[in-house]
Amino acid sequence: MPKSTPFEVEWTAAQVEAVLAQVRAYPWPPAPAVPDGWAYGCDTGYLQDLCRHWTEAYDWRAAVADLNRFPQFTARIEDFDLHFVHLVGEAGGRRPLILTHGWPGSHYEFWQAAEKLAFPSRHGGDPADAFDLVIPSLPGFGFSSKPPRPVGQRLTARLFNILMTQVLGYETYLAQGGDWGGLVTSWLGHDHGAHAKAIHLNMIGFRPAGGPQDEAEIGWIQRQQGMMDVMGAYFRLQASKPQSLAWMAAGNPVGQAAWITERFHDWADLSAKSLDEAFPKDRLLTNIMLYVMTDSFTTGAWYYRGLIEEGGVALKAGERCETPTAFANFPGEPLYTAPPRSWAERAYNIVRWTDMPRGGHFAAMEEPDLFVGEVRAWGRSV
Repeated sequence: MPKSTPFEVEWTAAQVEAVLAQVRAYPWPPAPAVPDGWAYGCDTGYLQDLCRHWTEAYDWRAAVADLNRFPQFTARIEDFDLHFVHLVGEAGGRRPLILTHGWPGSHYEFWQAAEKLAFPSRHGGDPADAFDLVIPSLPGFGFSSKPPRPVGQRLTARLFNILMTQVLGYETYLAQGGDWGGLVTSWLGHDHGAHAKAIHLNMIGFRPAGGPQDEAEIGWIQRQQGMMDVMGAYFRLQASKPQSLAWMAAGNPVGQAAWITERFHDWADLSAKSLDEAFPKDRLLTNIMLYVMTDSFTTGAWYYRGLIEEGGVALKAGERCETPTAFANFPGEPLYTAPPRSWAERAYNIVRWTDMPRGGHFAAMEEPDLFVGEVRAWGRSV
């Protein structure tokens, strides 16, 4: 039976200074003189401010201390060393919940929500709402080991089910995720429903067989295709030729930061707040550092090719995730907007659908209190 080993983040001053020296020495390319620099990629002014903060104000030692705030471990499962946080809160071994991140996020996405979910009474909540939290890093991301070639989300779900049942000893558990975490969680429900008793998504991953069946579904598909033409170039590159991106990004922390930051800007709900209000620079930089300091930008990009090699997201005729499924629709999601419920119900056993008042793609990081409230309410209903 696999065993876990305690883990702590350790970055040396020399390692960090080598990165900061590259940031300071970055040869800034020309940028278009246009009102909206974000329309062409990462905005030059914002990126320069971010790099200035990175080299002059970012307290990396405080970031390391923050990353070590919760107990974390590694476990050898099949051919992978998986990194995960295991926060046993007021649930005291009951109500286990695995939270799975996506790209270009990290396990750090859940940092503002974790303690509130594990210890609700510390934040004015009901101890009965507490969960045992397990927050892993996807294979090839952060402190999890790197695969020798692209792997996908269905394999990840198998590894995470082993983590929950064999390493941590939970016979049954709940699962939540968005972005790639939503698809991993979907596979947990699809393939491992004997253990994953209920799942919660903030992005629908599976596509039902048969294609769109009414005007609402056709309209949604058309909008998705149009948005992918505008905002989906990253996906097409990473799902087809991810190594082309890797050659340009290796040894280039500013390039990696720009590629990641563009996604945070484009996928956030900025209707009533600025990017800095949605994602303060220190938090954004800590997420970026989890790619830069672990050399996982390349293998993180591979995860898209892994989707294609595993067969994609379309279910076969008559196939559905029968595990009870909840969905939280954060309305500021600009690219991966929620499908009509009829579409989702052909792919999942939808038992709860919540239209949230605000928030975008990185729900737990962008709107942690809304995320916590929704997950607590779902937990009570399970």
